[in-house]
Parts: sequence; C-alpha cells; structure tokens
Amino acid sequence: MNVLIIGASRGIGLELVKLALDNGYLVTALVRDPSKLSIKHDKLRVAKGNILDTDSISRVMKDQDVVCCTIGINPTFRKVTVFSEGVSNVIQEMKKAGVKRLISVTGIGAGDSKGHGGFLYDKIVNPLILGTIYKDKDREESIIKSSDVDWTIVRPGFLTNGELTENYRVFTDLKGVTAGKISRKDVAHFILEQFNSNQYLKKTPLLTY
Repeated sequence: MNVLIIGASRGIGLELVKLALDNGYLVTALVRDPSKLSIKHDKLRVAKGNILDTDSISRVMKDQDVVCCTIGINPTFRKVTVFSEGVSNVIQEMKKAGVKRLISVTGIGAGDSKGHGGFLYDKIVNPLILGTIYKDKDREESIIKSSDVDWTIVRPGFLTNGELTENYRVFTDLKGVTAGKISRKDVAHFILEQFNSNQYLKKTPLLTY
C-alpha cells in the first residue's frame, strides 16, 4: 500500500512516517524542507513541496492509496487559511488522480468538539491563543465533509511526546466527554489502523487517554 503523508517532518506526521515504515508501507513524505526529515529507508520517498502548491501535490499523488494530512503551525493572531486552502488543494489533486482515502488531523476544539477541552482550554487557550487557527480548522473540516472522498477527520486531545501505548479511547459521541492528553505516537498508531479499516469512515473520532 502506498501512503502519502503531508506535513511529515515533525509531530504526528513524523511519528506516522516511522510507524508506517516499521509496518511495511511504501511512504511518500511531502515536506517543505527535506533536510529536516533525517530518516533514511528503502521504502521512503521524500519529496519537497507545499500543501499550498498544487503542482507539488500533483507530482506525488499518482498511485497513492491513502493520503494523510498532518500539517500544523505555531500559534498566531493573524488570519489563518493554510488548513482550508491546503485541504482544498489536496482533495482537488486526489480527484484528478483517482485517490479516494483521506485522513486529516484537526484537533480538540474543531467542529462539534468545541467545548470538550475543559474550562481553561475552552474559555481561554482556544479562543484567545488558538482562535485564528481553529476558525480555519473549522473551515477545513467543512470542506472535507462536503467532498466525495472517503474521509476520516482525527481530533486528538492534548498532544504529548509520550510513548506508544496503543491504549487510548476513541469517541465519536462527545456527550459528557472532556478530552485529556494523548501522545503523538498513539495518534499515529490510530491513523495507521485506519489504512485498512472503514470503522471511522466519514466520522470525526476524538482520541484521548
């Protein structure tokens, strides 16, 4: 199986590259700066590109079976459009290449997960520090949901650099749920499990310990 990971040089994307290679997948990593991805592997192809550049996406989309979008940015008070514009470009190129499966990471506070991060996060951190980011993640989710690709939107709780446990909870019904922590490695594990599963097809699972 061929897997395209966009945003592969750090965070969840980097952990997913490592895990996918360990499990025998053929991985294409699309990164802005290939020098930042130090992994060498005979099943890894590293391509320079940007999610906002349709030409670079087009060059790596052919023959992919799964596309994983794991991009992230630092907090900013400026208007953010990279998530919505980026996923629009990805879906456009998926359609052209006949690729159907998309797994995209947003986060706690996107869509109907808003209000499930606990008082401090919901009332202070998200609106005051991450507000512009999550407005665009809302737009990203809407674009994905209105598309005809086979999508899964993954919403991790509060990310840590902890170990891989393979022991976490997955919620699609958020009634009474408040997100906690989860390691980037375990988020990568969940994404990997979706490569050959339709369990969360067209769903928005929230991941937490």
